[in-house]
Amino acid sequence: MPVHADHPPSIDVTALAAVLDGTTAGVGVFDTELRYVYVNPSLVRHNGLPPAAHIGRRPGEVMPDIDAREDLMRAVLADGRAREVTSSGRLPAASGTARVYWHGAYHRLEVDGRVAGVVGIVLEVMADDEQRRLAQAQRHLSLLDSANTRIGTTLDMDTTCAELADLVVPGLADIAAVEVFPPDVAPPVRPAPPDVVRLRRAAMSAVRGLSGEVDRFGVAGDYIDYQEEASVSRCLATNQPVVEDISDDERLSRSAPTPERLAAYRELGLHSAVAVPISVRGAPIGVLGLLRAGGSPVFSDDDVVVARELAGRAAVHLDHARRFTHEHTIALELQRSLLSEPRPPHPHIEVATRYLPADRSVLVGGDWFDVIPLPDGRHLKAMGDVMGHGVEAAVAMSHYRSLLRLLADEELPPHRILEQLDRMVERSGIDRAATCLLAVVNADGGQCEVASAGHLPPVFLDPGSVGTRICDVPAAPPLGTGFGGYRSTVMECGPGTVLFMYTDGLVERRGEDIDTCVARLGELALPDNGDLETFLDRVLERFGPNAEDDIAVMASRTRDEPDAADPAP
Repeated sequence: MPVHADHPPSIDVTALAAVLDGTTAGVGVFDTELRYVYVNPSLVRHNGLPPAAHIGRRPGEVMPDIDAREDLMRAVLADGRAREVTSSGRLPAASGTARVYWHGAYHRLEVDGRVAGVVGIVLEVMADDEQRRLAQAQRHLSLLDSANTRIGTTLDMDTTCAELADLVVPGLADIAAVEVFPPDVAPPVRPAPPDVVRLRRAAMSAVRGLSGEVDRFGVAGDYIDYQEEASVSRCLATNQPVVEDISDDERLSRSAPTPERLAAYRELGLHSAVAVPISVRGAPIGVLGLLRAGGSPVFSDDDVVVARELAGRAAVHLDHARRFTHEHTIALELQRSLLSEPRPPHPHIEVATRYLPADRSVLVGGDWFDVIPLPDGRHLKAMGDVMGHGVEAAVAMSHYRSLLRLLADEELPPHRILEQLDRMVERSGIDRAATCLLAVVNADGGQCEVASAGHLPPVFLDPGSVGTRICDVPAAPPLGTGFGGYRSTVMECGPGTVLFMYTDGLVERRGEDIDTCVARLGELALPDNGDLETFLDRVLERFGPNAEDDIAVMASRTRDEPDAADPAP
């Protein structure tokens, strides 16, 4: 019978209490979402939590350190077949890390022929060897199954390490640490002494009874040094798991780097340790360290097999994350080198720029801007946008930018520069078209000659004026098409007038006419202090959040040159 979780029938809790409050077995009743609706006094005493801490929450939320078997309860809901199972874990009421075992029976509840929930009846048991092995096997299978969805959810190495550490606690260890070799691109904080293995602790996790104590032994981001005889060092040297009994001080001292740590480890009751290599293509990149304390059993051979399997799965994701980080670093450096801040060609020309990628994981693209000094005090301002994203678009952008700088030296008007650039791109074999907007500004800033190759028009903001002037630049095809047909337009651009240039990612929105989008720029205004950096910040605050493409913007203006006789401010 299917579960109708959207409109489940109500459960008469009062009637249940009258029947179950007096039984010595622990009884919990759950709705179709597996949230507690009733707990009897025996279960309250067993769990060590008041009824209010249960009601409305699922077992895994109330007691995160137990094997709640919510999967089994959902199966009971789905098919109505009662099930029994032996489970284990650590209860909030239990001190330290003692593991308890209980036998539970789960039955589906129905009201008026409809599924209303599940009732669970549990009794604490003294587990025999067979029950312990069964419970252990169930924990191992659950861990391996959960690894598919809980490890590798991002391309961030530290996040992946944290996911691994959190997964194995408490099912496989009381304390888990994931440590990796420091990246080559970042030198360590301090030189490593001879015969010492230095690792960076990427993540750490512990059961609730120990979580408040372990932070003093190192947190994520710390560098940890291991002597040559330590289990971690031996694990990395052999690329094999190392299991250690650390129940006596002599053995424990090999894992504790200082006498103070040795005393603290002993205080926690640590007695068993496993170091498992995290390897990629036969070479270790880090280690998964597992510790057990208190009443937890020593690590079994099966525990080590499961730990190695989980470390192997994490290694695949860590390798992907490491490669992504490496490529991401290269891409960032490429973007910085190709899209360097343009230097003002004259001390009285102000320039402010911004670049905002639409996809924060792709920091390179085809948008670019430039300011190029010309003879006689003139200067050329350029804004371009190569089709596509990623490294290929950035490389094409670099070619366009280099060709433009070469052509700028020929003292041509902007439309002739575009014509020459279009032909050179066609001959060079660059297979990506690009839009481009050029503006040649006179030395005194009195006039600005503008030409466009399929690019959106620039905006002029005059000092002391309300509103803007959007340049009516003649339409023409993008560069790389070979069609030509570019023309220049002359605009008044006195001292103090701000020339604002941008790529289409700033204004273009799906389902809207581009003219309507550009018209919104008529509402732009300079801040009261006239600062160009503040102006661009406000532009991106307004238009950036809804952008579907990369955004490049540039604001510039020419100021009156001060009289040479005037004293410097």
